[in-house]
Amino acid sequence: MVALTDAEKAMLDGESGAATQKAMELLIRYADALGAERFVETNNVAGVPGSAPQWVKDYYKADGGDYRAVFSRFDLDSDEVVDVPRMNAFSCHLQGGMDPMLWQEQGMTEDAHANFVSDEAEVAAHGIQILKTCTPYLAGNVPVMGEHCAWMESSAVVFANSVIGARTNCEGRESTSAAMLAKRIPDWGFHTDDFRKGQHSVDVRVPVDSIFEWGMLGYFVGDAVQDTIPVISGNISEASLIRHKHFGAAAASSGGVEMYHMVGITPEAPSVEQAFGGAARGDVFIYDQAARKRIYETLNSVGTSEDVDFVMLGCPHASIEQIAQVAALIDGRKVHVNSALWVFTSRAVKATADANGYTKILRDAGAYLMTDTCSAISQAVPKGTRVAAMDSAKQTHYLPAMMGIEGWYGTTAECIDAACTGKWKGKLA
Repeated sequence: MVALTDAEKAMLDGESGAATQKAMELLIRYADALGAERFVETNNVAGVPGSAPQWVKDYYKADGGDYRAVFSRFDLDSDEVVDVPRMNAFSCHLQGGMDPMLWQEQGMTEDAHANFVSDEAEVAAHGIQILKTCTPYLAGNVPVMGEHCAWMESSAVVFANSVIGARTNCEGRESTSAAMLAKRIPDWGFHTDDFRKGQHSVDVRVPVDSIFEWGMLGYFVGDAVQDTIPVISGNISEASLIRHKHFGAAAASSGGVEMYHMVGITPEAPSVEQAFGGAARGDVFIYDQAARKRIYETLNSVGTSEDVDFVMLGCPHASIEQIAQVAALIDGRKVHVNSALWVFTSRAVKATADANGYTKILRDAGAYLMTDTCSAISQAVPKGTRVAAMDSAKQTHYLPAMMGIEGWYGTTAECIDAACTGKWKGKLA
């Protein structure tokens, strides 16, 4: 059974209010299920607290059917509805279900948008930062190495653990909402030193130097190691935030990778020996030309028609560098009459794109720069979409299966060409 400090006992006894008491009750059940012996303090929590579509609110109609009811009954798993105060931890709201301005273009109803606006007002009133993104580290929430966090979103978690060296498990809605009030999370998993040691090796024998190649390597690694920790070395170059972003998202999609070590690149892997930390070394996986070709063919296995009617970029949410690249590629061109181009980012990054004129360039070309969501989260695609093209291995993994459409994976330039010509011409070099 988890041991409690005096401060934690006081929260459990209700000294910080009923909601925090319910949060501690949930976290204690969670810790006991994990076998955690203690909690760690966190002041960096990212989730989707209280927000819910109307059907969820209708389910709790007898309890009021509002934000308060959803947060109490659903988020905190409480047996009663309690007043929800402002959050105690620094708390952020991750991606939502629609663009606040372009919701009609996404096919959302007026009622759904009204519910969205209502929820957002409640989020802000409870002291939660409205980041509305799967890349909080691009929108103002950048933890430091060793910082204990409680984050949802698989691609954000793998980035935080691997690239920054922060410490978080892949949390759920309930644990993050509780942590926002109690500022606690079980001391288990990636919060501990032993859990962060490498388990398997990946030997990269072909050049990996672009977003496209990093995405394919990530997809290979996730498929190979599943939910374990790989130690990756070899012919990897041009490391950058956006390449790590695409690598980690792909590895978390094809497998369940929540942390990886890249020797000489990520902070906890200055050497192979330090990455493994004395732990037993498991299997060795080889990423060579044959593996690269197999991954490309796997990602493109649900594409048959060359007629592309939808191109989706920005998964995980695009950085300003990526938006600048898209703007440069499409400047002076037009999206084909039979196609559509949606680029997804956070509100914070879009503000910079607006100031730099990139949003206008995209709009003049017939494309949209959208925020808060993506096609997989919102399950929103242009009406009549049959074939989509994407530069994200993660989105290529999810969207065709979710929406029953064909999908192509390629470079950003290939995707822009597809949007402007309506034809897929991508190929593996």
